[in-house]
Amino acid sequence: MAAQAAVHVQRFGLKPKIAFLSHSDFGSYDSESSRKVREAAKLLAQNHPEIESDGEMQGDSALSQITRQHTLPHSRLEGVANVLIMPNLDAANIAYQMIKMLADALLVGPILIGPSRPAHILTPSVTARGILNMTAVAVVEAQEKASRQQPNLFA
Repeated sequence: MAAQAAVHVQRFGLKPKIAFLSHSDFGSYDSESSRKVREAAKLLAQNHPEIESDGEMQGDSALSQITRQHTLPHSRLEGVANVLIMPNLDAANIAYQMIKMLADALLVGPILIGPSRPAHILTPSVTARGILNMTAVAVVEAQEKASRQQPNLFA
């Protein structure tokens, strides 16, 4: 899922910077949840070393290079993470809703990544801008799918 999220972020012309989030900061706690997140981060690093990522880390470490350098000076992640991989759906939804209310940020999503066919979700609280943003995401995905399905006549 993290690798697919990296591809999605690149659609927006951004370099993916992935942080695997946990209540633990680089092994500071050893729990089933932190081990799961740590293993996922390890798998992404092994299978996709070209993707800038690190974890497991707490949210402040993901969003502050200074905090992260204090905890893990040799982190593979530089700057601020722009993809946050959560340990479960509950954590992801809680973080999404809190950011939406507190940060005055322009949110795009939620975006489902991974199904064999595109699926786009508009929540009851979606704004006109949110509908426009999700429509743009759907158009880009449809264009990419169409370009993969058309034969290359010049090959």
